[in-house]
Amino acid sequence: MNKKYDVYGIGNALVDLEFKVNDQFLYDHKVQKGLMTLVDEDTQYRLMGAIDHDTLNRKSGGSAANTVIAVSQFGGKSFYSCKVANDEYGDFYLKDMNDAGVDTNLDGQTREDGITGKCLVMITPDADRTMNTFLGATTNLSVNEINEYAIKDSQYLYLEGYLTTSESGVLAMKKAKKIAEDNGVKTSITLSDPSIVQFFKQKFVDVIGASVDLLFCNEDEAMSFTGKDNLSEAREALKSEARRFVITQGKNGAMIWDGDTFIDIEPYKVSALDTNGAGDMYAGSFLYGITNGLTFASAGKLASLASSRVVAQYGPRLNWHEVQSVLHELK
Repeated sequence: MNKKYDVYGIGNALVDLEFKVNDQFLYDHKVQKGLMTLVDEDTQYRLMGAIDHDTLNRKSGGSAANTVIAVSQFGGKSFYSCKVANDEYGDFYLKDMNDAGVDTNLDGQTREDGITGKCLVMITPDADRTMNTFLGATTNLSVNEINEYAIKDSQYLYLEGYLTTSESGVLAMKKAKKIAEDNGVKTSITLSDPSIVQFFKQKFVDVIGASVDLLFCNEDEAMSFTGKDNLSEAREALKSEARRFVITQGKNGAMIWDGDTFIDIEPYKVSALDTNGAGDMYAGSFLYGITNGLTFASAGKLASLASSRVVAQYGPRLNWHEVQSVLHELK
């Protein structure tokens, strides 16, 4: 039976505000480099006021949003459940998702008053990205944002790990996962960020339950989640959490467990400018591949190439011509 959607995602709706900064800026403002940190609105406003706005790049974002947009860009069909406020940033978010070809629960929905979440992405010359996030309206994402019919009509459910920071978000993840499992829809999750895994590990355990069909993480997240101090032990431990998984390794490529064997995915050499969104692109292009006839190995190659193109530019997604170039290169 053909499904309407390749991937149904659920995650935080954040307008990404990307700025270029230097290490001194982070030091002066006591910002911890390389991590995603949740901040209040005043802190984010203060930082934005101190940054050169000539370097601003604005996009609809949130980790899972970037992933489902990637699915759409490569030619797949995706749906996104999220929460934004009835403000200018919320209007921008909805339009940007529609322009990307992603269906959402926001279409035709009355949005609540409030403030749409924003993620301040500070990019240093070494291509590292530091994120300070004010969640705003997405703090209250709940089971009310779930579209049961869209989940049932999808090949894969994709859960964003950042939602584990919210009790209502965890409940929404659990409900979406149960709907998927009850209806034969495959389940996937991303561990999202090492610090999130460290502080909310039990929430991940609760959401994953017995297992998921597919798990995405990087090396640090894999070791943090499993409590192992080396990747060899961590990857073995992950087998009890997920039927299949992908561990991205930055410049060293990725390793995939397809349920039977490990597959090493070679990296593509690239001069990195901005690592923001690389993991999201990897997950999105990989999910597109496996829901559109590619083997895990071929999907891994597609994802490796696509994510290498993302880190060679500023911003978390590729434009149409770059997507076509990636697909052409793999033929």
